[in-house]
Amino acid sequence: MNENDLSRIIVDVAFKIHTQLGPGLLESVYEEIMNFELTKRGLFVEKQKGIPVVWESIKMDMGFRADLIVEKKVIIELKSVELIAPVHPKQLLTYLHITQMKLGLLINFNEPLIKNGIIEL
Repeated sequence: MNENDLSRIIVDVAFKIHTQLGPGLLESVYEEIMNFELTKRGLFVEKQKGIPVVWESIKMDMGFRADLIVEKKVIIELKSVELIAPVHPKQLLTYLHITQMKLGLLINFNEPLIKNGIIEL
């Protein structure tokens, strides 16, 4: 399954969750349900995966934690905030650069319409 196929599934799951629960819950609730739903669809999902960062000769075993990584191909960064800050997409771009993955989805569940809360990078 390629990144585009995975993206469609992830967006579909986010839409389903948002339709049933709506905005306003904690990010951790959406994360747990996303993990459950994606796993239920047979996808390999890593939750709160520690990602190492290497700087010259220094290796930090956990430079950051990815909310969800799907099939080792897509990073999902979840938010439940009033507004996406300019730093949030930049943060995800840095995660993609460090992991050398090609696709990241920034999903803010605190939007009246979930389609307005999804940024694909």
